[in-house]
Formats: sequence, C-alpha cells, structure tokens
Amino acid sequence: MFSIEHEFDATVITLVDEGAAPLAEDVTIHAFEECVTVEQYDARTDTVQKVTLTMHQLRDLGAALDLPEGVYTRTRGKG
Repeated sequence: MFSIEHEFDATVITLVDEGAAPLAEDVTIHAFEECVTVEQYDARTDTVQKVTLTMHQLRDLGAALDLPEGVYTRTRGKG
C-alpha cells in the first residue's frame, strides 16, 4: 500500500509494508525540485535514517533498474 500527498514544496510518497510478519517500517519519499530524500525509522537506534539523492543519481537509479549486472556511464541527452 502507498499514499501520495502534494505539499507546498514537495510530493510525499509513503510506502507501507504489507504481508506476513515481520514487517518493515514505512518508507517516506520526499520529491523536491532539486533532490529526493528517502526516510525510514530505525527501531534499533530510535532514529530516522535519511538518504538524499540528486536528480542525476535518481535518473541513474531508474536506468539501473532495467539493466543487467555491470558498470555503466550515462551520457547527456541519452535519457
């Protein structure tokens, strides 16, 4: 299950783990104009872990999801 909310400066997507236990904590994604953050609560440390991706890194991640194992370089103008 997931939800999408549009806020003033970001689109917020929350991914909720469903299914058999043990379930993972919710993942919250904030899509800003200049970056995307991914957050998840860590019960072991009682903190929220946060990863920030630049838009370039996000495009690379999207491309990587459709490629076989290997090392790649993306060039400008190629998607």
